Amino acid sequence: MVETVTLENENLSLQVACMFGPRIVSACHQGGANLLAELPEVVTERPDGKLYHFYGGHRLWLAPEDPIRSYGLDDMEMEITQTGNNLLVRKPVEPETGIGKSLQITLADAEAKLTITHSLVNLSPGSVSCAPWAITQLRTGGVAILPQVLAQTELLPNRTLVLWPYADISSSQVSWGNRFILVRSEKQPPFKVGFMNPRGWLGYWLDGTLFYKRSIFKEGGDYVDFGSSSECYCNQQFIELETLGPMVTLAVGESVTHTELWGFQDNVEYPKDEDTVQSIVDEIGLE
Repeated sequence: MVETVTLENENLSLQVACMFGPRIVSACHQGGANLLAELPEVVTERPDGKLYHFYGGHRLWLAPEDPIRSYGLDDMEMEITQTGNNLLVRKPVEPETGIGKSLQITLADAEAKLTITHSLVNLSPGSVSCAPWAITQLRTGGVAILPQVLAQTELLPNRTLVLWPYADISSSQVSWGNRFILVRSEKQPPFKVGFMNPRGWLGYWLDGTLFYKRSIFKEGGDYVDFGSSSECYCNQQFIELETLGPMVTLAVGESVTHTELWGFQDNVEYPKDEDTVQSIVDEIGLE
């Protein structure tokens, strides 16, 4: 059984792991089911033979993806400080990267909303180049909503789509819309798409609840993966909504932060097509 600390209000309950992380392992409406994926047995072997445990939930990684640097081992006790609706979860320095990681989680007084400030601090002997990468693993069975750029640029291009080698663009579980891309996570083969996302938000509908998160897009920022500030990955066990900050070079002792705003809206209709999604977006107030 996972040892956790609880952060909750009258609408929302969060569980944060104590012995690995920093990791939010549960997020749900009071009395409801956990929207986040629970993956206690899912592991992958790193090139050095050590096992990385995914666990599920929400985590902070280093970009660009690297089989050692990104998969820094999470199996260590967290330093957790709680003050009212605020929870600071700090991980000791990673021996592989020399990076310290932390999550500052601030829950709204009553609404099903929160703010997460992800921090990376360079505690290594030299400078480190990286980007903060905030990854939320969710249960399958729902629909991811990926907003597309709407700017009118006349003769110039206005959007990018980045695909990984294993992504089947003919998959019937992906709808390529002009306003939104919809990814139905019905235990499908691995699929991943990335894109420049000035709108900043990503959404996931599951069992009548819409989870959405947004981050600030930095115009002109040096984003990894051909300029992707947002990414979505899914396989047969989970689906991920991912936001990234631009690449930075941290001198010794320097840090970088990446902030996400989360919201949960219940009684939301199934996002069957672009028009339905637009109605949902308009009602909630996403842009």
